Amino acid sequence: MHTGQLLGSGRTADVYALDSSWVLRRYRDRSDTTEELAVMSYVGAFGFPVPRIGPPVEGARPTDLVLQRLSGPTLAEALLAGRLGEAEAAALLARLLRELHAIPPRVSTDPEDRVLHLDLHPENVMLTAGGAVVIDWSSAAEGPPGLDRAMSALTLARIVLDPAFPAGADVRPLLAAFLAELAEDGGASAADLELARARQQRNPYLTEGERGCLAGAVDLVLDQSGA
Repeated sequence: MHTGQLLGSGRTADVYALDSSWVLRRYRDRSDTTEELAVMSYVGAFGFPVPRIGPPVEGARPTDLVLQRLSGPTLAEALLAGRLGEAEAAALLARLLRELHAIPPRVSTDPEDRVLHLDLHPENVMLTAGGAVVIDWSSAAEGPPGLDRAMSALTLARIVLDPAFPAGADVRPLLAAFLAELAEDGGASAADLELARARQQRNPYLTEGERGCLAGAVDLVLDQSGA
């Protein structure tokens, strides 16, 4: 199968251009993408902003996803460029979580469960001409919404504390604004944060430095939340 220009590489996948409308997201270490496609199709049917799923491509691998090619910066890029302020970015992240958690579970029989993204942070939100679009659903699951809020908050706090991220200091006001936005939805409890910490601790794609920041990140979130 012919792939076009490499558009970007993340911790788990590479993204290639197919044409002006579609990209190929190719995972390096997953057996298939059935569950991710199912979650994206499900939340998309409720109007949640996800990339459109493209038509099958001859020669594609089970680890490939054909998705809408999006134009625009990530939320992280917009923040770094000064195109968006921390308060506006925090409100956007909180709103996206709120809208996602309004969708009933796809599989779970627990009426309190919701679809969870579990990796919603500024690099996984793209700002297109049509609005914000949430990408990378590889970690999605179902469970209590507090866990999703805690995962996002913990990721931001981890970046604040990790010396490998020179922009970490700039993320601190975003974290504070985000936690203030989350308060009306129940915030991120100590129990939720401990579940999130354990989940991130098991993430094989985090560096040892990132793992080393997790305990401090939990404390930072609790401190800034006034818990």
